[in-house]
Amino acid sequence: MHFTKLLAAAGIASVATAHPGPHHSPSKRELSRRHDLSARCSDHVGNYNAKRIKRNLHKRFPGSTSNTTYNIQTEGSYYNTIQNDTCILTPEVTEGPYIWPQSQTLRQDMTEDQPGVPLWLDVGVLDMETCEPLEGVLVDFWHCNSTGSYSSFTGLSPNTPFAELLEQLNVTDMATADLHTDDTTFLRGMWPTDKHGLMEMKTVFPGFYVERSIHIHVQVHTDWTIRGNGTMAYGNTVSTGQIYFDEPLSQKIMALEPYVSHTEINRTTNAVDSVFSGDTENGYNPIVSVVPADGNDVTKGMIGYITIGVDKTAVATDE
Repeated sequence: MHFTKLLAAAGIASVATAHPGPHHSPSKRELSRRHDLSARCSDHVGNYNAKRIKRNLHKRFPGSTSNTTYNIQTEGSYYNTIQNDTCILTPEVTEGPYIWPQSQTLRQDMTEDQPGVPLWLDVGVLDMETCEPLEGVLVDFWHCNSTGSYSSFTGLSPNTPFAELLEQLNVTDMATADLHTDDTTFLRGMWPTDKHGLMEMKTVFPGFYVERSIHIHVQVHTDWTIRGNGTMAYGNTVSTGQIYFDEPLSQKIMALEPYVSHTEINRTTNAVDSVFSGDTENGYNPIVSVVPADGNDVTKGMIGYITIGVDKTAVATDE
């Protein structure tokens, strides 16, 4: 399928809290089916855990801050096997109002010049039908910066509830709304999995914005092709979701600069975030596990790892 629209048709009432999303909620039967798929693969994920091997970070990212990378490498993740519990991200999980495919670029370092605690995301992708790693699927990330702003939407206040933003912009038809304000691309990137079903993305720990806990948006695409400028021309989206961090870690990182300077609003925690509660139903685990990059202090940088279990039969299509 081609990239989904920025937002599907929806009234302002439907986006008054959290993120709007383009998909209908899955049925209880469908959720049960995916839960069973996840349970079937838990032992396989555990076997991957026992085989993890650490690799030297500096050999993989020797200070590079390049905005684009088109020469796809097949190796280079922190772990050489998939880590932690399976987290199924279904196409029905909201993609949010700040998706902007024109800014999603093929690269392994999406930091650009954004300040914050370094974060290397090591992601494993598992086929939930076979419990085997998926090679060559494109994993797509975007998240806000340390003060809550998304690239391509820097003209929108991260401290104003989304419904109020829509009212200020006099937006009444979300199907035709174009909310992007600029051509910035920071903290957006995508990269394919290697032969082990793994990929890695360098970024910084996200900040927060109004009504949402700290999170990173993720999509997984199959059968994808890339344009000459590094953006995706075509792909089947088999997973759309959000990944999170546990509260003690978030508290520690938010006490540091530049995050601590974001004082205009109070931070929403996972416990009261409406999207997080839906993402953790049926025992799914969207929390990123982290280890210090230097083996000692996460405030100097961390490696986060998570396994995304995808159902390749659940392909999202344009409405």
